[in-house]
Amino acid sequence: MDKYEALKLDNQLCFPLYVCAKEVVNLYRPHLDAIDLTYTQYIAMMVLWEEGSVSSKHLGERLFLDSGTLTPLLRKLEEKGLVERRRSEEDARDLVVTITAQGEALKEKAVNIPETLAVCLSAGSSEDAERFRQGLMGLMGLLKSIKEGKAS
Repeated sequence: MDKYEALKLDNQLCFPLYVCAKEVVNLYRPHLDAIDLTYTQYIAMMVLWEEGSVSSKHLGERLFLDSGTLTPLLRKLEEKGLVERRRSEEDARDLVVTITAQGEALKEKAVNIPETLAVCLSAGSSEDAERFRQGLMGLMGLLKSIKEGKAS
């Protein structure tokens, strides 16, 4: 076996993950352009639609984003009138992010996006799509453990 076999692009796990992630985000783009959100803004809004108000630390953890990415993202959402940021009463170092009425109203415009994309992406059965999603969630958990130094 060639000692450089491991360096072939077709033998990489990272490359198909990269391509798939990029292409899935591109499938979202026209739907998100219609509601004036980027993909990252959209997933942040999904957390806020679910929870209403969260600490910026919790939001960063949920989205796997560091503060250098999260801060400008939240600033932009605030400029659009979709969220409000304020200092936490429990810990002044943390911000609490709360969805506004305008942000809540945007939920109605976004409600069909997940189903539209699910139909587009589930060329197989819904069971296949669910198994695939579960596998990706498992991979996310593994990567989080590695990042936190907990993987064996």
